[in-house]
Amino acid sequence: MDSVQLADIIKAVLEDKKGININIIDVSKSSIGADFFLIASGTSVTHIKALSDSVDEKMKKDYNILPMHVEGYNTARWILMDYRDVIVHIFHSDDRDNYELDDLWNDGAMKWREEAGAAKE
Repeated sequence: MDSVQLADIIKAVLEDKKGININIIDVSKSSIGADFFLIASGTSVTHIKALSDSVDEKMKKDYNILPMHVEGYNTARWILMDYRDVIVHIFHSDDRDNYELDDLWNDGAMKWREEAGAAKE
């Protein structure tokens, strides 16, 4: 499975679980460690953990893929899931606004921005 397929599968899982403001940013030209950052928000600690759990379960069950590393699960204000070529960031909405990770990587090409509702190349 390539990184585009992986990002699309994870995006679909997050959409299914009502993830908010899902963006996929192509960082392949800016980062040596990943091809895409997938950034999403949840409404509460419970929702953020459910989003993370759903991604983890889908990737394990259907593709036998485990994250290399997961951070922030206990506090669930910002969970990072490292799937090698795709780094998943699931934020509480307040924290996402504070850290502005989407803007930090604004030199990356936006593959998907939920507000626009369509893929961008």
